[in-house]
Formats: sequence, C-alpha cells, structure tokens
Amino acid sequence: MIRSRSYAVPLTAVLLALATGVALGAGPLDDTRSDASPAPRVVTKSPDATYSDTFAAFVGPRLYADGLSRRPVALVTMPGADPATVTALTSQIKAAGGQVSATYAVKSQLVDGRQKSLVDTLGIQLAKQVRAHLDPHESTYPRIGQLVAVAVADRKNAVPAGDDASAVRQSLAAAQLLTVAQGNPQNAPLVLVVMGTAVDQAIADGFVTGLAAGSRGVVAVAPTGDTTLAAMDDDGVTRRVTTVDGSETSAGRVAAVLGLIRSWKTQGGAFGASGSDGPVPLG
Repeated sequence: MIRSRSYAVPLTAVLLALATGVALGAGPLDDTRSDASPAPRVVTKSPDATYSDTFAAFVGPRLYADGLSRRPVALVTMPGADPATVTALTSQIKAAGGQVSATYAVKSQLVDGRQKSLVDTLGIQLAKQVRAHLDPHESTYPRIGQLVAVAVADRKNAVPAGDDASAVRQSLAAAQLLTVAQGNPQNAPLVLVVMGTAVDQAIADGFVTGLAAGSRGVVAVAPTGDTTLAAMDDDGVTRRVTTVDGSETSAGRVAAVLGLIRSWKTQGGAFGASGSDGPVPLG
C-alpha cells in the first residue's frame, strides 16, 4: 500500500497538469509547431475597374501603327469641352505618330441661337471675301462651319496658312466666335471636334457638316450616350462626319484616333459605346 501511494501522487499531479493545459489552450493538444500544412487562404479581391482603360491605352499604339504620321490634326473644342479629355486625346494623337497643329476653341456666341444674326451677317461677308469655293446658298451654320474649315483645315494635306485662312481667323477672333492659336499654325487635313455642353441640334449638325466640307476628314467625339452626337446619326450627318462616343474612357479615345486614321480614306460612320456602326472604326 505504501508503494501504491508513492505512484498515485505523481500520477495525480500529471493529470492535473494535463487538465490545466487543455483548459488554458497551452497543453500538448495545442501544438503550434505542428508539421501539418495550413489550410489554403482564400483572398477576395474586387475586380480592377480600370482594367479596360489600361488595356485600351496599352493596345492603342499597336492598333494605330503610326497611322497619323505626317498627318497633322486640327483640334476644335466646343463650349464646355472637358480639358482633361482634350489633353488625353492630344496624347493619343501623338501615340499614333501625329501631332496637333493647333487647338481652336469655339466660343459660346457661335453656337448660341440668340446670336444667329451676328453669325449670319459675318458669315455672308466673309464668304464674299475669301477665294475658297463656298456655297453662296448655304444657311447660317453650315456656312460658318465652312469658314472655320477655311481657317483651320485643308481638303488634301497640311499646308501653310494662306491669306484666306489668316483673314478668317482674324475676323472670327475679333467677333469673339473662335479662339485662334498663336503663331499662324498650318492648316491640317484632319479635324477632331471635341463636343461639350448640349447645343441646338440644327446648329451642331450644320457646323460639323460645314467643317467636313472643307476638310479631308472630321471626327466628332463626345462622352458616352451624348444625345447631340446620337442625333447626328439620325440626321444623316454621319454620312460625312465620323462620330465616336465614350470620350471619358481610354477605349473611346482610342476609337476616336482610329476614326481619324480611317477618315483619311473613308469618311463617316457612328462608332463608340453607342455607335450604330460598331464600337471601333477600323478599315
């Protein structure tokens, strides 16, 4: 009996120690140095919302293939055009091997219906003065569009600004209808029109149609779902003018520059996020 008690005391101590260790989570059952592989960790990551824009910006230069090399672009901004969009489009034109010959800002008076008398009177006077072949029977806004084309564009290639261009630039600037770039820049064969705040549809249609009559190619670009741009397709403007919506995205801006490249040989069409002719003007 004495021997049995001598074993019982240590055994009781061991059992108490085990019980205490299990209760505190520090015993042999909680071996933090186990060789067992940990359970795989599941990482939840939200989709990258900028992926499509990043993708478009990377593939754009490959699609361009220097398609604007030696083909300057005149950039015409309408009232309310987003400056960040203008800057981004300028960068994409450079990525296509081209350059912006100059940026011309259309002033609000030119597209304000309440100033139609001013626009009409000045347009008639200038049309009589310039040697360019303008339709004398054209209405107010197609006429002023043709005159802006005389000031900034050419039907064939990049050419130095001649007397007609200089005269029209000075007159439009003096009437506060157009902001003209400094340095007497050359006229460009391609024109990119960056749309801004909504204007009367007839004014917008007439202006870009007239601009297209004096240019080799015109592309009008606007944010996704722009109603003015969409109506140009319904009004038949896109037979001569290429439209692209989605200018707030890299994809839309890439499509706009591809439209410029395409318009060297093929004019017209409605493209972009909502375009009836597809998302991208290729071919």
